Amino acid sequence: KRQPFSADALDEVVVGSTMPSPDEANIGRVVSLRVGAGKKVPAWTVMRNCASGLQAIDSAYKDILCGRHELILAGGTDAMSRAPLLFNHKMVNWFAALMGAKKPLAKLAVLPKFRPGFLAPIIALLRGLTDPFTGLSMGQTTEKIAYNYGISRGDMDEFAVNSHMKVLEAQKNGVFDNEISAVFDSKGNCYTQDDGVRADSSITNLAKLRPFFDKKFGRVTAANSSQVTDGAAFVILASQAMVDKYELKPIAKIVDVEWAGVAPDVMGLGPVNASVPLLQRNDLSMQDIDLWELNEAFAGQVLGCQRALADKVYCQEHFDLESPLGAIADDKLNVDGGAIAQGHPVGASGARLVLHLAHALKRTGKKRGIATLCIGGGQGGAMLLEAV
Repeated sequence: KRQPFSADALDEVVVGSTMPSPDEANIGRVVSLRVGAGKKVPAWTVMRNCASGLQAIDSAYKDILCGRHELILAGGTDAMSRAPLLFNHKMVNWFAALMGAKKPLAKLAVLPKFRPGFLAPIIALLRGLTDPFTGLSMGQTTEKIAYNYGISRGDMDEFAVNSHMKVLEAQKNGVFDNEISAVFDSKGNCYTQDDGVRADSSITNLAKLRPFFDKKFGRVTAANSSQVTDGAAFVILASQAMVDKYELKPIAKIVDVEWAGVAPDVMGLGPVNASVPLLQRNDLSMQDIDLWELNEAFAGQVLGCQRALADKVYCQEHFDLESPLGAIADDKLNVDGGAIAQGHPVGASGARLVLHLAHALKRTGKKRGIATLCIGGGQGGAMLLEAV
């Protein structure tokens, strides 16, 4: 509604999502039609776990670079509170047999084979956050990183509290006013800002929580992890021709993108393996990056990335560097807080990071920034932006 062009001027709509509802299998097309892009505008959905929103922007970026499209809506969305409960395979097989029985007597023969255990559900959210190769949940992979790098429970809780405090300060100063649109629920309630942030967050309060993923020896709790959240974030990408045609006022330019694979059991280090090659390819040092948006899937995972960047052995093994690049400066990292306070709606977070980074560069008068995420299954994604 804010743009000088109508929705049907879009060439394409790309949406990242990990758990669309049963009525929105290709949720990209649903979004496209709902915003009024019309029947002729193609739309599609991408899924790269935690970086699905970043993948949507990268896919749109490449379509513009290759000359296929010039004006694209891209972003991501997930309603994690609506993640489905699924029937297990025993229930599916029994139900299939029941439906496959043609005659009443055949159906009656199937009915006694039902067992109450068939109703035990598969919780899609928990199953989706568990790596099928290692059998570890995302939180357990963070426990491994924390152990490897000597990251304490206190370190994680302190990081989590700071995330809440940064978001509260940013909300108080109206930082998010230009990038958050109010939404209404089915009862007419209006939401003008992210509601996961807690003003009462403190190290004392967080210390009371028990570890969630490793009950006996763990350090990762619900409070120093990102929240289960509903959310969406979108950006408009345009070629120079479209900027000129509609007299658009871009706030940032995509310079480069990098994707990397890492071992699934330390998936949280993915941002390191994506960001370092991005810096190397563009002949940039850590000092050349003014702001970083590193998704706070877990406090221990972000701190692990910090320590890996400063670890001589890690940088030597993975990037053949004689000396480490060094950790991201605290005053450049997630300056307005992150997913621990705001939440991590998996399909949307990549787009939210890019959007917020673009606004933060503009607000602070800085030049370059990197938005990066770890990805369940052992990957990392990073996007280099420059302010316009």
